[in-house]
Amino acid sequence: MFKKNVGNIDRIIRAIIGVAGLAAFFLVATTGILHWVFLIVGVIGLATAAMSSCPIYSIFGIRTCPMETSEK
Repeated sequence: MFKKNVGNIDRIIRAIIGVAGLAAFFLVATTGILHWVFLIVGVIGLATAAMSSCPIYSIFGIRTCPMETSEK
């Protein structure tokens, strides 16, 4: 599937932003584009936190997780 490129601190921040985005989507009385921006930010934040992978990080070659070592 996707290679892990998101570290633990980054995952926590993404999860918090995702929950905040979804909370704003359901609780804040907004309409129009801002309402959908909250939903998109929430879903993308939670999805990338759950998968430990960010497609934009992959494009730019960024990794915030420690390198995996192969010991035999």
